[in-house]
Amino acid sequence: MLPFYLLTFAATIQAHNQLLPGSCNFESDTCGYTSDADFTSWALHKDGRFVAVDAVMSDDQAGEIGAETGPQRAITGVLLSPALEHDEWSCLRLVYQISGSGSLEVLQRTEGKSFDKPLWNSQAASDSWVISSMDLQNNTEPYRVVVEGKPGGSAGSSVAVFEIHISSGYCLECDFEESHLCGYSNQWNANVNWYVGGGQLLHNNIPKDHTYNNKTGHLMYVDSIYAKTFKEVAKLVSPMTTVPMSGCLSFQYQRSERRGNLFSVYTRDQLGQYQELWRADTEILSDWSETLEEWIPVQVDLKAPYSVQVVFEVSFNSPRGGRVAIDDISFSPEFCSTDTEPTFDPSIASCDFESGFCRYTQDQGMLSSWRRVSVKPNIFRNGDHTTGAGYFLLAHSRLSPRSGYVNRLIGPTLPGNMKYCLRFCYSLRGFNQTDQALAVYLQQQQQSSSQEKVWTQGEKSRGLWITTDVTFQTSQPAKVVFVSTCRSFWDCGSVALDDISVSLGDCELTAGLLALSLPGHCDFEAGLCGYTQDKQSDDADWEWRRGSTPTSYTGPRGDHTTGLGYYLYVEASPMLPGERVRLLSRPLRASRGPQCLRFYYHMYGSGTGQLAIHLRKDGKDALLWQLSGEQSIAWLRATVEYQSDGQHQIVFEATRGSSVRSDVAIDDIILEGGPCPEMKIKATVGTSNEIE
Repeated sequence: MLPFYLLTFAATIQAHNQLLPGSCNFESDTCGYTSDADFTSWALHKDGRFVAVDAVMSDDQAGEIGAETGPQRAITGVLLSPALEHDEWSCLRLVYQISGSGSLEVLQRTEGKSFDKPLWNSQAASDSWVISSMDLQNNTEPYRVVVEGKPGGSAGSSVAVFEIHISSGYCLECDFEESHLCGYSNQWNANVNWYVGGGQLLHNNIPKDHTYNNKTGHLMYVDSIYAKTFKEVAKLVSPMTTVPMSGCLSFQYQRSERRGNLFSVYTRDQLGQYQELWRADTEILSDWSETLEEWIPVQVDLKAPYSVQVVFEVSFNSPRGGRVAIDDISFSPEFCSTDTEPTFDPSIASCDFESGFCRYTQDQGMLSSWRRVSVKPNIFRNGDHTTGAGYFLLAHSRLSPRSGYVNRLIGPTLPGNMKYCLRFCYSLRGFNQTDQALAVYLQQQQQSSSQEKVWTQGEKSRGLWITTDVTFQTSQPAKVVFVSTCRSFWDCGSVALDDISVSLGDCELTAGLLALSLPGHCDFEAGLCGYTQDKQSDDADWEWRRGSTPTSYTGPRGDHTTGLGYYLYVEASPMLPGERVRLLSRPLRASRGPQCLRFYYHMYGSGTGQLAIHLRKDGKDALLWQLSGEQSIAWLRATVEYQSDGQHQIVFEATRGSSVRSDVAIDDIILEGGPCPEMKIKATVGTSNEIE
């Protein structure tokens, strides 16, 4: 499990880069790291200098873990650092190994908060030690690093940590003087690769490094001497950033160019998409052996709203393409140039229409327009998507249709040369043909007549709120335009629009970022998120489902998150009146201040019983919120504020009503610290009966 050559990792830390408290090589002790007593203990292996949690179990235990309750009884080890006070930005590097199967997660725990902030996680098994990096943003409050290891159920599985290495500065920064190279790695090529130079190694013609300006310091270089085919490419890849970062990336380079090499710097996101940041000039430079070995400084602006890697790429056209060297990569949160535009805040194009149209406008000359309406939710009418009782936009009235009219909703201007993720919710009713019911265009700012269609409606929503997302990029400043067209009286229906949000980057990437920013969030799309069934006092189970429930005239027709995803519900048919089903959150820590629970519930059916929220502490339940009887055919939002000075759990309890039409569903749970935001929404019956 422990290749010998990797065990030298900690031994070569240079004195110039002082390690911060919280660092540990586990050579003789755990440096103040302790195992959480509520979980499996991490074991210190002194012979190999690492800590691990193993899937060691008896035959009886193995049978239990493989049973239906397996996910609840899986082995988990939680390792806690001593209290740390790093008020400046720092970088945590973790050397770890997942053998067999399992997962490892690193979180940040601040006292007085019920939830840990996720920093990084992995489920990728490895036959050797692996290095990962994560940025620790400047923090005014003391915190602890939490390392959570979960070995898989298969025999021999284990999760081990060899070293935790915390240093000041950003994870992108590196002078290549330490053996771990700050997590930078060479993307292996058969012929050309990046190598460590300096340190009085064999290559005497390698220049002096930039850090110390001598032959003992280290740098990274790539040489064309082994290039065999046209355009051989060598890539030096930084660790993946773990937080949004904007600022100035700096580095030093030397480059010789006899018959040609190209030196470029890119960012690469988690989808493998590249974006060029900088390219070296193409003028002919002398060979290192004929120059004064001058290092050339480079500064380039970096805007990374989501996780990216920085890639230093050199391509050669022949074995005589020369060499390239780099050293002293650094980062500053200030942009290199004062002329650089600040990172654009795309939230100016987001709107839930609770307080108006935000920055959206309509064409004044149009005969028809989007109207902002509110519906008092009941058993016949869907409310808005935001809360179930708020406002949304409505186009086309079946009471006054005009043949061939168009509704256009125009968003604010978005800067060009950026990638955006547009998310919104829509609902259609009454359209025979839906190809023109709703479409999204990009309107160039300089050419108002130039429009590019980026999305068109293809899903029959059946009156459901459907959430969709669109990734787009524009070279010029542009506006997002929502267009609904009604061609004839017989084809015309109504279109509802709500909860528009715009963020930077690809939608696939921003979705992952959202999940990290809300550690207490669960939309049930990937499972139960650590929620468990109460087996002791339950008469049945909460069921995981998508689409409509089996019994007619009760339950939702789709989930709240997207309309096409998953939710949890209680199927009343096999239960007796008064029987209960309970869902427990994972244990939550005490907090100094208030906590906020928000979730969506669906209580539709003539025999609907009751939904209650309890706070479970020391084996006793305290009622926080409850609702009885049929409420609406729509998803409604509930907000519950509470406080607990000890470890506790949140319990969702549904009670079966008088008949089988008693299904109760929940979705989109958010638990977060701090008081609940005030939402002053007055549900009024507007002129919105057309959506029926």
